[in-house]
Formats: sequence, C-alpha cells, structure tokens
Amino acid sequence: MARRRLGFWPRVAAVLVKPIMVVWTRRTWRGMEHLPREGGVIIVANHLSHADPLVSAHFIYDAGRWPQFLAKASVFRVPVVGWILHRCRQIPVERGTVDAARSLDKLVEAVRRGDAVVIYPEGTTSREPDLWPMKGKTGAARLALLTGAPVVPVAMWGPERIFDPRTARISLRPRIPVTVVAGPPIDLSRWEGASPTRGTLEEMTDTIMLRLRDMLAEIRGGTPPPLWERSSRPQRQQQGEAA
Repeated sequence: MARRRLGFWPRVAAVLVKPIMVVWTRRTWRGMEHLPREGGVIIVANHLSHADPLVSAHFIYDAGRWPQFLAKASVFRVPVVGWILHRCRQIPVERGTVDAARSLDKLVEAVRRGDAVVIYPEGTTSREPDLWPMKGKTGAARLALLTGAPVVPVAMWGPERIFDPRTARISLRPRIPVTVVAGPPIDLSRWEGASPTRGTLEEMTDTIMLRLRDMLAEIRGGTPPPLWERSSRPQRQQQGEAA
C-alpha cells in the first residue's frame, strides 16, 4: 500500500491522531475499495465542518492512502505548525494572489508523483442551513484535466456533530457517529482532452457536486435541494444592479 512508504513525520502524526479519533468517533466506513491503493488520485469531498479533515483523513488512511490536504499558505508560516505541515506533506495554497498558479503546479506535481490529494470543491464549509453542498469552485476540475487522474467522490455526514459551524460548538463526548462513503470515480471522460475554458470547468464542477449531493442524500435520507444554477447568476446580478 502507498502508506507503507510514509516518512517519519507522517507516521508520527498517524500514531498520535488515530487513537484519538478511534475514541472520539463511532465510524461507518463504506466504499474504501473505490480508492486506488497506488497512483495519483483526486479525492473530492463535501465540506460540513472544521472537523472534516480529521474524519476524512482517518477514512483515507484506513483505506491505505496518505491524504494530502490543501491549506492556506499563511498557516504554513505559523511557527511549529507550518513546519509540521510541511513534514507531513500537506500542500500550501495561495488564494487570491499572483502565486495561485504556483499552488496549482504543486497540486499537479503531487498527483503525478502518485499522491492522494484531497480537495473540498466548495472551498469553505457549507453555508446552507442544513449543510447540503453549495456550488463548487473549479480547482478540482482543472486539476483533473491537467493530470487525467481519477476523481473519487467522498461524502460525509457526522463531522458537524463534532464541531457545528452554525453554532461554533465543539463536542468532546466519545463515540460520536460519523459516516464516510467513497463512490466510484466520477465519469469525466466526455471532457477528456478539452481545453480548460470556463464553460468546460463549470460543467465538470457541477457534475462533481451533483454526485456529492446525491451521495450525501443516500446517507442522510430525504430529498436534497437543487444545486445552485450557474445560468441564473447573470439574471440575479442584473436584478441587483437594477435595484
């Protein structure tokens, strides 16, 4: 398995964090077979809570891979914390700066090196009242076009019980139920070899977010709300400008 080649610091992190998660959560893991044991892979997940990285990292590690998350570059400049993140092979991302393209280059390098990169396409925790997925940003789609790596969806429900972003409350009680489900790679073959135009990237992103929404609906039950429609954006903007 790929995680057998982990360095010293990733192993230290796993030894320290995993026992805490075993006590803190009561886990339902499904679909691990959809995560390839070797080779570059892009893992896309819904974003419910600041506890998501801990829960999804536990799932991905148990599936035999070492997860590499994207983190704001500013965090890497924090003494000690940044040093640990670098040693644990996490990936700094510059946002809203001229260095954003360099961040994408680092992602491409990681995937081509055979790593498992985790992306939350929403870019932040869901602002929907019931924590359904929001519209996604196009970074995962762009990375998929550049690398051709499989895009594996991972849907989660339960991390919001550890930390609820709506109330900013954290629960430290043991055995909080969490469910994580991985699905088969998303079929993006219709865009293979396409130019990364805005339209192409948005269509790919909507396909990714629809899959995550539907997987989450299977976990939660009930009927999910429709995704935000990109075609309605200009109309809303025009209405706002007219007002």
